[in-house]
Amino acid sequence: MTLLVFIGSLLGAMAIGVPVAFSLMFCGVVLMWYMDMFNTQIIAQNMIAGADTFTLLAIPFFILAGELMNTGGLSRRIIDFAIACVGHIRGGLGFVTVLAAIIMASVSGSAAADTAALASILIPMMAKAGYDIPRSGGLIAAGGIIAPVVPPSMAFIVFGVAANVSITQLFMAGIVPGLLMGLSLCIAWAITVRKDKVMPLPKPSNAERLRITGRALWALGMPVIILGGIKAGIMTPTEAAVVAAAYALFVGMVIYRELKPSDLRHVLLRAAKTTSIIMFLVASALVSAWLITAANIPAEVAGYIEPLIDRPRLLMFAIMVLVLIVGTALDLTPTILILTPVLMPIIKQAGIDPAYFGVLFIMNNAIGLITPPVGVVLNVVSGVGRIPLGKVTVGVWPFLVAETLVLLLLVLFPDIVLVPMRFLH
Repeated sequence: MTLLVFIGSLLGAMAIGVPVAFSLMFCGVVLMWYMDMFNTQIIAQNMIAGADTFTLLAIPFFILAGELMNTGGLSRRIIDFAIACVGHIRGGLGFVTVLAAIIMASVSGSAAADTAALASILIPMMAKAGYDIPRSGGLIAAGGIIAPVVPPSMAFIVFGVAANVSITQLFMAGIVPGLLMGLSLCIAWAITVRKDKVMPLPKPSNAERLRITGRALWALGMPVIILGGIKAGIMTPTEAAVVAAAYALFVGMVIYRELKPSDLRHVLLRAAKTTSIIMFLVASALVSAWLITAANIPAEVAGYIEPLIDRPRLLMFAIMVLVLIVGTALDLTPTILILTPVLMPIIKQAGIDPAYFGVLFIMNNAIGLITPPVGVVLNVVSGVGRIPLGKVTVGVWPFLVAETLVLLLLVLFPDIVLVPMRFLH
């Protein structure tokens, strides 16, 4: 009955249009009332405790780093580098999209920001070269969701805090799955583009390629510094976020000189708005998370799926189907915050590695960003590229299927994640 009260109050509040953060607080209040322990002090204490975590400081700095990258010209240099590498082959701009998406994902960790940068630059180029625009928009959207899976990922930070899992371990575990997502997109793109009559870009000379690479080195050095610093133990993920923001500011203002002092106000304002949304969600979710534990909801859920506890792969498959369904209706961060406190005790009881589960859980939630009816990243591509949302939704299907197959592969063969994670960590 407690589970029904929790689900009913949460979904009921969202169904009438209450924002997710306030819906989480509301379901917490309903649970307190149901358990006859209503106390406003519990809400205040858990909200403050939810936001008062050193690790969460990484979120505003990574968001700021992404904004500084886009405004300061680093994103443009990364795309130019990708064009110089693979733009001249048949269907090259599609491969440029995937390569640039992976590189940018290893810097900002924000699906929406990466997608907006890719769409604003590449969609006009793809239209001029004769590519199918809805399919191109779908590829850009599918490439954008690599960002939550490849470190440094803000989704890993939120999950790590909510599940009490090592964020550094999550970062290392996400590298191979993120690369596999990129590979699957390349294969799907090669299959779908083979009959299109497109105009390849001219092949750059070695001197031109060297010049473009030289200009992009400062931008390409950013993921090396971040991931190398974390792997070497020089920086924590939070400290790496500060370094990333400072590095992007320095390169944008001093090296590329595209970031002007007058731009800083708008950059800081955009970063602050995005940060406030995420942090308020986290703070609100900690209220419901505390009450989920107090109400013993994980044990109630475990009772329903007890036959699967001794069959980890089948349990993972069932959970992934559940998350995929939930992800069609909710954004990434709310899904993480709502489901993590419910699922983690079950995962530990089944003996599944928490970091392995975290990677698949985040990948599944990322796929939810390109699934209708909500599809946040699809809306970004539609808005930035001025493509009707319905057409982008049709265009994304081959790439959605490809990334879902990667998820299924990782469920069936956990060592694809676990072996590299243990080697890199």
